[in-house]
Amino acid sequence: MAKSKTAEKTIDAAENMESAMKNGTEALKTGFEKVAKSYQNFAGYGKETVEAYMQAANVAGKGAETLHNEIYTYSKQSIEDTMSAAKALMATKSVHEAFELQTDFAKTAFEGYVSQMTKIGEIVASTTKDSFAPIQGRVQAWVDVVQNARAA
Repeated sequence: MAKSKTAEKTIDAAENMESAMKNGTEALKTGFEKVAKSYQNFAGYGKETVEAYMQAANVAGKGAETLHNEIYTYSKQSIEDTMSAAKALMATKSVHEAFELQTDFAKTAFEGYVSQMTKIGEIVASTTKDSFAPIQGRVQAWVDVVQNARAA
């Protein structure tokens, strides 16, 4: 009888060992699959983030080009207007006429300057907003990736 109880205990121990190994193998496999999926999510996030930064850089570059063209056009027009006003000023016959021309020119130049600075401000604000939009999307994507990794 003692031999049979020892044999039963040995068989139970072997079955428990076999069950534990099988469960351990399944747990290891499941864990590995989760890690592999998380790695794929992180790798995909990295690629999409690089693309977002490239898109933001392209938008910023186009905005800088627009800003450059706007400043160039304004500067060229300002110089032409100044030269024209200087020629008209040199052709005046009286101090009163010269004062009126100078006053009109100053008023027009100031209004043009304020208008141009407003336009430049709008270009800068728009470019900044458009440049950061793809990056802001990646921040939300990072939050989603981290939350999914924690949930898994």
